[in-house]
Amino acid sequence: MKFSKVDSRIVTELEKLIGSDYVVVDKQTLIDYGADHTENLVFPPEVLVKPKTTHQVAQIMQLSQKENIPVTPIGARTGLSGGCLSIYGGIGLSMERFNKIITIDKDNMQVVVEPGVITEVLQDQVANCGLYYAPDPASRGSCFIGGNIAENSGGPRALKYGVTKDFVLNLEVVLPSGEIIQTGANTLKNSTGYNLTQLMVGSEGTLGVVTKATLKLLPLPKLNKLILVPFKSAIDACKAVAHIFNSGITPSALEFMDRFAVDWTINYIDDAKLEMSPDTEALLLIEVDGDNEALLFDEIQKIVEVVETQNCGSNILFAEDEAQKEQLWFVRRRIGEAVKANSVYKEEDTVVPRFRLPDLLKGVKEIGKKYGFESVCYGHAGDGNLHINIIKGNLSDNQWENELPLAIREIFELTVSLGGTISGEHGIGLVQKQYMDIPFKSVELELMQSIKAVFDPKMLLNPGKII
Repeated sequence: MKFSKVDSRIVTELEKLIGSDYVVVDKQTLIDYGADHTENLVFPPEVLVKPKTTHQVAQIMQLSQKENIPVTPIGARTGLSGGCLSIYGGIGLSMERFNKIITIDKDNMQVVVEPGVITEVLQDQVANCGLYYAPDPASRGSCFIGGNIAENSGGPRALKYGVTKDFVLNLEVVLPSGEIIQTGANTLKNSTGYNLTQLMVGSEGTLGVVTKATLKLLPLPKLNKLILVPFKSAIDACKAVAHIFNSGITPSALEFMDRFAVDWTINYIDDAKLEMSPDTEALLLIEVDGDNEALLFDEIQKIVEVVETQNCGSNILFAEDEAQKEQLWFVRRRIGEAVKANSVYKEEDTVVPRFRLPDLLKGVKEIGKKYGFESVCYGHAGDGNLHINIIKGNLSDNQWENELPLAIREIFELTVSLGGTISGEHGIGLVQKQYMDIPFKSVELELMQSIKAVFDPKMLLNPGKII
């Protein structure tokens, strides 16, 4: 792809559109906005813009079309697949000023929100109204709703409540041409034409720029109970997951952490504390929620009975109060940060039917032995989503650069052979696109390319991602 460069004339045009205070060419700022949480990759835009209105975004896209300059939407930069990196330079389109919760409709249990609102801020605001927005990725304290929509984010409670796509009713979107569309309707049911809303969710900012979203809300669960279950075998921990569901219980969260994951977090994150017996190889963090105290207690007791048949350890921890619950979730949510801050690593985001999770974990560890790497494994076991952090450790640069992609390909081939796919919630972005031939046939990839061409014939919006 050949694009035009940003020069002083383009910068002046952008300043006319949105004001000079919101057009940035400072080198260090561009570098900061050229990185997210994906490994150590940095691809700065040539200019950064911070629009405030949908009309301004439309004007920027029109300028992009006229001048043949690529535009990369940028959110909170917490992504893990390089989806917001400006790999061709051009215009970095920060959505951080789109930070309003426009309307909370308690009667219809909906919220209209701009894409720059932080996920946890939205959750807290609707909770004050007795309502619940369930998707909660580990970065919920900093990630944006727009990024969640772009990546179809999930989080721990996806197994009971669904991922982002299950909460999006309607979107306001600026197309690459600068035209503004509504993708759906603010209704719970909609069987009117093609589902453009769901096409946009998970499209990683390659088809349009979301400037407003109508999201479904749920009644806020009033109670929850949380237990931490140790296992001497990580495979047994994974096997226990399907048995819990087969018992007729759907937890609100069911998280898997191998011993490496917990040790890294305790060693490298301040205030992360968790006692484990020396023979513990893995842990399951299990939560149930609802409004009936007695029912939740019965569900927890039944879960304990199930895991005891699956060779769990004897020291199951029942979180006694909110402080203890918060500490357990703190450890779980900080694993990725612990790895990123203290090692060169690559993170893969595999997902399989939950019954095949033991086979996936076993296979990943065997591939690690074959190629000489250690892996920190954790994730949303309840929906079969295993995050695999591959640690460079003692691997040489040659092994890391040339042999590791072969190992990753083997991991993905195993995942697909088990009925899964190569990303559960992090997206494809830049770093996984070379593996898209594993889950998809050529005709399926061609269909995706055709869809991209319909929306963006000049390939100017977030080019080089997914396909």
